[in-house]
Amino acid sequence: MTTANKITILRILLIPYFSIGLICYVFYGENIYHVLAIASLIAILILDLMDGFIARHFNQKSEIGAILDPLADKLLLAVGIIILSFYHGIYLDYIPLWLFGVIIGQDLLLLVGFTIIRTIVGKVSVNPHIIGKIATGSQMILIFLILLKWDRSLNMHWFLVCAVCTVISALVYAWDGMKQLCFGHE
Repeated sequence: MTTANKITILRILLIPYFSIGLICYVFYGENIYHVLAIASLIAILILDLMDGFIARHFNQKSEIGAILDPLADKLLLAVGIIILSFYHGIYLDYIPLWLFGVIIGQDLLLLVGFTIIRTIVGKVSVNPHIIGKIATGSQMILIFLILLKWDRSLNMHWFLVCAVCTVISALVYAWDGMKQLCFGHE
């Protein structure tokens, strides 16, 4: 268990604090919950940068880390995207249904593709791409901007950025998956 993996596990353990803060804020409107959601998100994002830095610069890349790191990102995004896709009245903006569909659709595509490749080829080669990291980053920024209560018109621009990055990412990973199906494990 490397230091980077321990930090990733800490990120996962902080997700319930983020979700509790977010859910309680949109239900009760009390600022303490809003602060808890923002503080938890900031801590998770800082820890994400730290574990990546430590893994790369201190040669702590590991097989479990390659699974835990994206899992931590996906759990955080799933919680944030799902909760923020509902209308919350005066407290927070919401993610439009079409963007919710794009983001969750990409995740379902990746899950189905992973399962198919694993079944047919036997092993899946996960090759992270910069556009996938940009899509994930844009989604995290979106959650952060909504928590900061940006104006809806400004959020609309970010909704489009997220959608474009997510669609391009889905296409790149679908292309990689097709290559793995056609040529076997690379």
